Amino acid sequence: MLEEERKYEVDKDFTLPDLTGSVPPGGRVVRLPPVTLTATYLDTADLRLARAGVSLRHRKGDPLPWTVKLPADVPGTRHEISRVGKRRDTPAELIRLVTAYSRSAPLAPAAVVRTVRHAYELRDASDRVLAEIADDAVSVLDGERVRSRFREVEVERKGGDRELLDRVESVLRDAGAVTGDFTPKHVRALGKAAAGAPDLVAPDKLSGKPSAADVVTNAIRRGVGRVLAHDPLVRLRAPVGDDDTAVHQMRVGCRRLRSDLRTFRSLLRPEWVGPLRDELKWLADVLGAARDAEVLRDRLHVTAAADPLSPLDSDAVDRIDAVLVRRHDQALASVDEALTSDRYTALVEALVQAARAPRLTDAAQGPATKVLPRLVAKPWHRLARGGKGADAAADLDPLAPDHRWHAVRINGKKARYAVDAVAPVLGGDARKLAKSLSRVQELLGEHQDAAVAAETWLEVAAADPTDHALAVNAGRLAERERASIRAVRAAFPAAWRRTTKGSRTSWL
Repeated sequence: MLEEERKYEVDKDFTLPDLTGSVPPGGRVVRLPPVTLTATYLDTADLRLARAGVSLRHRKGDPLPWTVKLPADVPGTRHEISRVGKRRDTPAELIRLVTAYSRSAPLAPAAVVRTVRHAYELRDASDRVLAEIADDAVSVLDGERVRSRFREVEVERKGGDRELLDRVESVLRDAGAVTGDFTPKHVRALGKAAAGAPDLVAPDKLSGKPSAADVVTNAIRRGVGRVLAHDPLVRLRAPVGDDDTAVHQMRVGCRRLRSDLRTFRSLLRPEWVGPLRDELKWLADVLGAARDAEVLRDRLHVTAAADPLSPLDSDAVDRIDAVLVRRHDQALASVDEALTSDRYTALVEALVQAARAPRLTDAAQGPATKVLPRLVAKPWHRLARGGKGADAAADLDPLAPDHRWHAVRINGKKARYAVDAVAPVLGGDARKLAKSLSRVQELLGEHQDAAVAAETWLEVAAADPTDHALAVNAGRLAERERASIRAVRAAFPAAWRRTTKGSRTSWL
């Protein structure tokens, strides 16, 4: 679940104000019985979890005592995953969830925090809990001795909206609460060492005249961050936004990073970049099977419902879906196996080191505006001029077989990733080209998805030749996919002309 809360620093004499005016009309504030919670936080010897904004704790007094909290995109929000278990038996699932941060280094108790909590629920007129206020008196323990004390107030969003949290914040601040940084209890307890920089280095803000090394380093750091940020979400089967999955985003991270390492390979040490690209390909391929099954399942239902005036046999569609479910389950099992392997742990370590200090050559020290355009020109020219089994994008024959369109799609993706990597620095025409290539790639991606889907529907039907209803409906599905392919092929020439229009490519 996604936890959203705000923290406030208060002194020992702080009195929690009346919050009744913060709830909607007819609502009320319910005081809960005070509780004492003793939490033991596990971490590596060098506090890798705390420094990354991650925690793994056992809290005595909770019905679900084991909890992992992971950073989320929005400040003040965290992914919270809780499980049952005894103090001495850390759930293996939770240990695996922090692999991207611990990198399998041993975990041991790092801090013990005792909290005396006075909590209050804000409820609406129907008695639905909108938010919970926790007034916490915190003691940091060193054995039986109290090493330090502090007090804080937490406001956790439940069924309410952010406007409610804003109203509560206003009342708390008027009473003397201080809005501070979102600092978890265990980080405050562990002190400066826990507040240090995380091992995974984030991209820097580029200077006005960056070197090629600056741009390449940032591209690598963005790619590594994207891959590792989605590691725990893949393990949890968690959605990303309303219509995306962690498997997709992690796979895109692998592919984009591989592409960047290829585009900029003349600026990178070959003995370093080659093995890293090989391992990223291994991971992308494992994720790819699961992602392909996701796409096919989504596409099946969209294609089946494409013409309400000519509905398909729902039972036949369900039988196709059942085949895809089995494929998806098998692919996810392979993903789990890969993510728990020593090979993957070694890759995580290599990615963290790559983000920290990519192995650059002397040529990377030149100005980005002079060095990078010629490197991006290579994947661009492969797309525009063709070669190595791929047609030039402008010369694609509307009647060419699907595999030739797919070959152009592959070159298009490489060109788009390369332009994306340098557009923030080169600006102007590079940004325009990146936007146009995105549309080209969208069309070519739809073409490939439709082609694969059409083959899959017919393949499923061929596996059971006695099921005539399945065969008929699979054929109808395939024809709808071929219609999508024809629409893409009709729209592509205009999209390509827009891509090469004006000065979009002159910088190359």
